[in-house]
Amino acid sequence: MSNKIVKYIFVTGGVVSGLGKGIVMASLGRLLKERGLKIAAQKLDPYINIDPGTMSPYQHGEVFVTEDGAETDLDLGHYERFIDENLNKYSNLTTGKVFWNVLNKERAGHYLGETVQTIPHITGEIKSFIYAVGEKTDADVVMTEIGGTIGDIESQPFIEAIRQVSREKGRSNCLFIHVTLVPYIASSGEQKTKPSQHSVKELRSMGISPDIVITRCDTPLDEATRQKLALFCDVKSDSVIESLTVGNIYEAPLMFEKMNLSEVVCRELGLWSPKPDLSNWAEMCFRIGKAKEEIEIALVGKYVKMRDAYLSVAEALRHGGYANDVKVNIRWVEAEEVTKESAEELLASANGILVPGGFGDRGIEGKIAAASYARKNNIPYLGICLGMQTAVIEFARSELGFSDAASAEFDAGSSHKVIDLMPDQRGVISKGGTMRLGAYPCRLKEGSSLLKIYGKELIHERHRHRYEFNNAFRDDFENRGMTISGTSPDGRLVEAVEIPSLKFFVGVQFHPEFKSRPNIPHPLFREFIKAAKACSEETR
Repeated sequence: MSNKIVKYIFVTGGVVSGLGKGIVMASLGRLLKERGLKIAAQKLDPYINIDPGTMSPYQHGEVFVTEDGAETDLDLGHYERFIDENLNKYSNLTTGKVFWNVLNKERAGHYLGETVQTIPHITGEIKSFIYAVGEKTDADVVMTEIGGTIGDIESQPFIEAIRQVSREKGRSNCLFIHVTLVPYIASSGEQKTKPSQHSVKELRSMGISPDIVITRCDTPLDEATRQKLALFCDVKSDSVIESLTVGNIYEAPLMFEKMNLSEVVCRELGLWSPKPDLSNWAEMCFRIGKAKEEIEIALVGKYVKMRDAYLSVAEALRHGGYANDVKVNIRWVEAEEVTKESAEELLASANGILVPGGFGDRGIEGKIAAASYARKNNIPYLGICLGMQTAVIEFARSELGFSDAASAEFDAGSSHKVIDLMPDQRGVISKGGTMRLGAYPCRLKEGSSLLKIYGKELIHERHRHRYEFNNAFRDDFENRGMTISGTSPDGRLVEAVEIPSLKFFVGVQFHPEFKSRPNIPHPLFREFIKAAKACSEETR
């Protein structure tokens, strides 16, 4: 049994949503990690869904998948990219999951006939989840973001739970950070503190006094405003920290370090640790800022009106740009608008084409047309999950002569279902029972482009899909020039395809974007952007 004293940091938000609590969490996590501390991060979401897995991307944006297969909030992607620590199923909790767990325990007699109530049963479930993430990772510091804003009725059990944590673990071992808005009123030329004051007052009415107030503002706080906030929010003046708009989100840790955020956090928690060494991070940000060459990647998707639906893909593309000293401009192309006739107009100027994952048949023909245009015009192409499947369907129609080639997901009546359920998946009623979620091994083919890209034969990548490449057609594809370049170690599942005769044409069944980091770009995105850059230079 470890005697280590774990410290807890809780990040809440007030006034309005979208203030950047996730970036604050991720940035502080990076700073504390650079101080030599082991960090665990988690997000508590007040909505009643069990998880974001079945929520519309228009509602909630991207579903981020962890190594152990948890479908989680997109903020966890920020945590992983900044902190560079793999998160797990204990890193995201929803109200729905809390109630689900409590009710299942009640049905199983766990509470021995007690009346089940919000306090202590719901709050107890939340607390056990907070404690579990630290225990599973042996963390020095557990960082927890509370979704939504103070005052939301659905957030109240979470706020009460973290209040109880501070009592159980000791107030000196818990730190509360509150992120608020300080608007600027142009007509009077003033920064207004009242929204922050009221938000802190609401938080204090629930038994929590913040130790640090982080103000989202467009201009630096003047000293009088800082002192006023410190006085009315009852925090030290150096505990009022600005969160200003930065040119690139990866500059945020540098900005917060200039304002001594990690120093204040360590002081308030009684943590001794050396100053963070951010030289490598600063060098990365400098390299990002000085890139002059630009390339354009067409992202052909079904949810481009809600760009957060492809947040990790967009970030991974940018990471690939950082590695190649280019700025990646993303052209967001609505899949439903792409046809054989419109492809030239929509895609001709792109230096690369990426088709991401998705579910359902809307926009499928547009994705197929995009894959066709890339293949026939030798434009670098990267297909992810559904993007691989649509590339396979297009190749089957054009090169194998299977005019009705399709996926069983879209056309169960097709005589050439080149994408299908595996035999052991059929008849499973629960869709969750047929989903592949989380990290799986993949063996790369000797002599393949993917083996050169990864530099090793066995890789592990995260999945989130149901349908697979139909093994009955493997030889047909291989004989016509589409190589099966990645399979499960037993050879049963096709994980990746490529067309070696083209500059760059790769489709992968997994989601490499989830493992890309700004300072460690994913090799697949790095090489895709490298090929797109070369394509751009050829056309000048």
